[in-house]
Amino acid sequence: MRVVIAEDDTLLREGLVLLLGTEGIEVAAAVDNADDFLAAVSAERPDAAVVDVRLPPGFTDEGIAAAAAARRERPGLPVLVLSAYVEDSYATELLAGGADGVGYLLKERVGKVEQFLDALHRVVAGGTVMDPEVVSQLMVRRRSDDPVRTLTPREREVLALMAEGLANPDIADRLVVTETAVSKHIRNIFAKLGLAQGDTGHRRVLAVLAYLRS
Repeated sequence: MRVVIAEDDTLLREGLVLLLGTEGIEVAAAVDNADDFLAAVSAERPDAAVVDVRLPPGFTDEGIAAAAAARRERPGLPVLVLSAYVEDSYATELLAGGADGVGYLLKERVGKVEQFLDALHRVVAGGTVMDPEVVSQLMVRRRSDDPVRTLTPREREVLALMAEGLANPDIADRLVVTETAVSKHIRNIFAKLGLAQGDTGHRRVLAVLAYLRS
């Protein structure tokens, strides 16, 4: 796997290079601004990108904008975005161009190496990964007319784990239930969110999008 990194914090950037290198992941370029990031994506054709939300010069949403531009240039480019804080508007902005192969993690997860690498691999495999803390905060900000509010507590748990990128067997293990029970909950979720019943990856993405955007 070849990765391009965009992170303005020198210590974190070099730490990512070292971490990925020790895992056998080649860092094709590690830059500190959006322009150099886009140039590196164009020149290096990486398998994935790891991007800070806030980059010079404005330190607002340059990283999100650059990630979106990179995915327009290379449709389907897996992108894992890192943020120092829970900023759910950026999470939904990231998903606006399509949810396949995107992730949004708090920077503190980088220190939890196994979680960070798992998220990166899930994104590269085409999954959608949202930081558990982002999911938790979104859960308490639901509008009163939001169909997500019609879900049972267990269904909300399942949907939250889907948003974190977990597959049915992983959800079953986390909740200590059977895969059959998980599949039943997911069918109920699809029905309550107005999605055709089933258990395809596409419907999972739609369910997660409904959860994050509502």
